[in-house]
Parts: sequence; structure tokens; C-alpha cells
Amino acid sequence: MTGRRSGGSGSVTRVVVSVGCPCGIGPEVSVVAAASERRARVLLVGDFGAIHDAAQGRGIDVDRLVRVDSVEQAWSLRERGIPVWQPTRDLPARDRKPGKPSKAAGAAQLAWIDAACDAVARRSADALVTGPVSKEAIVRSGAPGSRAFLGHTEHLQRRLRAREVVMAFWSPALSTSLVTTHLALSAVPRAVTPARVASATYWLAWLLARDKGRATRVAVASLNPHAGEGGLLGREERTRIVPGIVRARTRLRASRVRATVDGPVPAESAFRLAVGQKWDGVVAMYHDQATIPMKLVGFGDAVNVSLGLPIVRTSVDHGTAYDRAGTWTADARGIQSALALALRLV
Repeated sequence: MTGRRSGGSGSVTRVVVSVGCPCGIGPEVSVVAAASERRARVLLVGDFGAIHDAAQGRGIDVDRLVRVDSVEQAWSLRERGIPVWQPTRDLPARDRKPGKPSKAAGAAQLAWIDAACDAVARRSADALVTGPVSKEAIVRSGAPGSRAFLGHTEHLQRRLRAREVVMAFWSPALSTSLVTTHLALSAVPRAVTPARVASATYWLAWLLARDKGRATRVAVASLNPHAGEGGLLGREERTRIVPGIVRARTRLRASRVRATVDGPVPAESAFRLAVGQKWDGVVAMYHDQATIPMKLVGFGDAVNVSLGLPIVRTSVDHGTAYDRAGTWTADARGIQSALALALRLV
């Protein structure tokens, strides 16, 4: 792929990881993943002190940590080294205290996302993996751009000026995409439009076709109970979801993505049958309609992926876990899975 560095043993995929909130488990799981990764070069973007403490807490040799001044410098290190790029000032210990996010921590984690994103956008790296952040800490930090922060997906779409971006979750057991993301539930029905249904359906089929290497099967969930019961329980299925499915099928054919799209399917049945392998994935209408089944069947292995961006971006599917921060017992499977999916997409 264009932008990958060629070395003596062939091209090596370069991944930047923004470690997330320095007061949560992000630095810990990130350094664990970087220390164990053998298929790619991994650069951690975050506070060196927080990452050093996490490595020490997990028994990782801190001499492997190498502070670099640029992304490009990271790729020239010895294979065993773990490069750390800190594009911000050192955080005092009080501002990276486990479980106690500060305004400084909120501003820093947003700056790390932006710096890592820009590195991939200018092709100094091949993929972005993001650790868990605190939306509240970012918004309350008062940093430039923080007030509009609702999550990585929306923020990266604005920063990269992407026309359409779809939030999706992938796991071995279940994959799903979201028509709407971080919205109040009362705002969801109006936000479910044919265009958004079509986009979420197209990109989920695109992801699954590439992941599985074959024709894929996608179910589009309903918004209302029992798919609206013929209009008795709501008309969004007829007026918004069905037209979106028609658009998605047309776009998939034009793009030569081999996919079967069924729906609207009552959500309770769509997810159950998808886990039973009738479908490869489900298009959900709103956030918790997707994340509740995902976390029931795929927690720990699920990956958040932003589809439609001009870069590869994956993420953990869990939060900052402030209650566990500093105990050095966090499970790193989520970010390891995010790294693995990023490598496949690259």
C-alpha cells in the first residue's frame, strides 16, 4: 500500500496509537499492545510519564520506551524499541492521576488524537488506532475544538473533511453499523433518513466483503418494535428505511460489492439471527441498539471502526475504566483486536 515503509524484510505497516485519557486504562492497554505486536511498527502518541508508569506497572521493560521528536523518527528505531511521541507538554503527576481526569488531561488527549490523525493523513503512517477517551474531560477542558467533541467518529470526520462516515463495530461473533451515533434518543427518528440508512448499509457490506473475501449478507434492523407492524407502531420503516435499502442495493451493485441486503427486520430478531450466522452483520438505527448486543456477544474482542474516512481508523469498544486505572489489571484484548483489524484494512 502507498505510504508503507520498505525495509530489509519487505514493507512494514506503521500504526500510530493515540493512547486516550492519561488518567484511564488507555496508556496501559496501549503499551501492552505495542510491546507484544510483531506484525507492524507501533508508535504511541501520549504523555511519556503516563506510558512509563503503565509499562512499569505491567512489568514491561521501561528501557524499551524511546521518546521520539517526530513520527518519522519512530520508524528508524530498533525493532524491540517502543517509540513514544509526545506532541504536548509533560503532564504533572496530578494531571495524570489514575481515575481523576483533569482539564489538562482532557486537552492533552484531544491534542494526541489530532496529531496522530494528521500523521496518517499526510502518509507518515498507515493507520490510526485510538484508545479510550473521556468525552466529558475533553469538552470541559476548554481546548480549541473541544466544545463540539461528541466522539472520535464525528471529530475525525470534521478534521478530515470526509463526506460521509459510518460508525461500525466488528467482532468475530457479530458486526454492526450505525445509522445514527451520539444523539439523544428523542432525536433519532428524524435523523434516520434514507441517505443515512443507505450509507450505513453500504459501508457495512463493504467492510464484511473485504474481511470475509466473499459475498456477504446484511440485515437492516427496524427502528420501531416488530418493524412497525405495517405502520401501526410507526411509519419510519416504510418512509425512511425501505428507501434507504433500495439506495444501498443500487450503490453496492454499482461498486461491485457482492452483498445481499434484507430488511427492515425486527431488531430483536436481526441480532439474534445474525449471531446464529443467518446474516454476517446488522445495520442498527441508533447507538444502543448496536452496542448492547455487541457488548453482550463480543465484549473484549469487538473493534470500533470508522468507515468512509480517507484513512484507516480503528478503536477499542470500551471506555476509560477509571475504576480500574492504576491497578494494572486492564485487559488489552480490545486494542490488540483493533490493531489486528487495522492491519487487515491497510
